[in-house]
Amino acid sequence: MLRALLKEQHPDLADLEIRRAARGWDNELWRLGDDLALRMPRTERAPGLLRKEYRWLPAMAPGLPLPVPTPLRLGVPSTRFPEPWTVTAWVPGTPADRTPVVRGAQAADALGEFLRTLHVAAPAAAPRHQGRGGPLAPLADDFPGRLADLSPDDIGVGPDDADALHALRALWEDAVAAPAWQGPPSWLHCDLHPANVVVSDGALTGVLDFGELCAGDPATDLGAAWLLLPGGAAPRFLAAYGRADDAMIRRAKGWAALQSLALIDVGRNGERGLPGGKVTWGHAGRATIQRLIGR
Repeated sequence: MLRALLKEQHPDLADLEIRRAARGWDNELWRLGDDLALRMPRTERAPGLLRKEYRWLPAMAPGLPLPVPTPLRLGVPSTRFPEPWTVTAWVPGTPADRTPVVRGAQAADALGEFLRTLHVAAPAAAPRHQGRGGPLAPLADDFPGRLADLSPDDIGVGPDDADALHALRALWEDAVAAPAWQGPPSWLHCDLHPANVVVSDGALTGVLDFGELCAGDPATDLGAAWLLLPGGAAPRFLAAYGRADDAMIRRAKGWAALQSLALIDVGRNGERGLPGGKVTWGHAGRATIQRLIGR
């Protein structure tokens, strides 16, 4: 089917080798030759995410200091496949939920520079995200609610480790209480967790999946310091980023804590064999909590 689609809409690419690469949350990914990939939507919301990437990412990608899967061609709905799809640049490497970043200094510098470059004022037409990129106060009950649904073993602390649970709750409450972002809405990746970056030889070498791209509070992305980087690397990352004040750091830790519980929930579903579950995401979420509370 994929080759027939290419012959129909992009015949100059139709003779390239096609092989399955990954089954993502919203899209299936197929290698196309050595340097390209096909992203084929597999969820109801995926076509809108692909169109958003195709509209905004090509203009941004050349200025970013890490490789990203720049959309190069757009496939239109047809009788062969009823949704839009894209041809993108292939970004080599292994997702960090399967091969963690171990070169902490390199990754801290690379991620800090990447987000410093990305976080420029977004135009008025930039998309907004429902739930991310805004203030934390409207989400005040989300973290306690998610935490209550998980056991201590789920989150990687002992059943009697009251100090760890208290530290998590206090971190969240401090993040919610931090002053809100007062600057202009910035461009955000908005989904920087370990499955959306790639690693080569222990180094952070690419950033994937801009489907959640939006405008808002940069602290949303800065949570990646605890989601992606080895323990102890956050200070170097923040120095490389260079624009984070105390309130932004407090909010960033809150976003990292909230994302960690979402990752753990997906991981728990994977352990139970439920649809959409990914065991490696749970490992990444628990590691995030350990970094946040200094374990």
